[in-house]
Amino acid sequence: MKKYLKLLRVEQWVKNLFVFVPLFFSGNVKNLDLLSKSIFAFIIFSLAAGVVYILNDYNDIEADQKHPEKRKRPLASGAISKKTAISILIGLIIVDVALVLFAQFYFHRPIWKFAFIIVFYFVMNIAYTFKLKHVPIVDIFIIAIGFVLRVQAGGYITGIFISQWATLLTFVLALVLAIGKRRGELINAQVSGKTRKALDGYNVQFADIALSISVTLAIICYLMFTLSPEVQQKSHSSIFYTVIFVVFAFLRYLQQTLVYNRTESPTKILYRDRYIQITLVLWVISFLILIYFKHSILNFNLL
Repeated sequence: MKKYLKLLRVEQWVKNLFVFVPLFFSGNVKNLDLLSKSIFAFIIFSLAAGVVYILNDYNDIEADQKHPEKRKRPLASGAISKKTAISILIGLIIVDVALVLFAQFYFHRPIWKFAFIIVFYFVMNIAYTFKLKHVPIVDIFIIAIGFVLRVQAGGYITGIFISQWATLLTFVLALVLAIGKRRGELINAQVSGKTRKALDGYNVQFADIALSISVTLAIICYLMFTLSPEVQQKSHSSIFYTVIFVVFAFLRYLQQTLVYNRTESPTKILYRDRYIQITLVLWVISFLILIYFKHSILNFNLL
């Protein structure tokens, strides 16, 4: 079972939690109907991502076999045969289509916009797998757009409005993660002497500058998001103070990347770094209090 979970890269499914962003920020987490729709979106998006990961590994078998880490992947190592992988891929597509049709019937409302997002995500990633991942800058933009699609999918299936600042914040945040990953690959390439076409248009200096610009934009977008009328209306006016946690998390990430030269993917840093984990927990708790217990805070202030 472990090799199949590794084939689907289940540990990467944490990215699909972005479909819950509209639900969380709108203050509707306790709405069971909207929560069930978001869970459906998460499952459907995760299965679609699984298809993309299998397709990518299938296409990169030979290259992965020469990589010190990627050679351990199920297809590259031979733990799972090509035929089995294709069978799983087809099965996932069938299940995903069935779930979309079931969601259309179960929720009694048209979800064609959500379905379009899934199809667009899939088509975009096919283009990424076979061609665009070798085009510098375009490759990281596609990764960032993938995160925006996750948020949009969560908004469309629940009918929750997503502000422009929230969309832009998602994009630049994902851009930070994508650039950080490319920088790690560049460092590894310097050590091993092996590189790949996607890195031809990058160097460490460029990655450092791009990372700094993206982090700055992300912090600005977050501030503007918290100060936007819709967020101020739904939450306590002190919501913008949560930028403290955001700035700390970004600085910690930059420290791990630029100072300690941690070359693993941002997802792995998130899983391993206790400082970032604690900061994220504190941020989530703060948001929960300021959004879901807004009236209690206001009543306390009046005492």
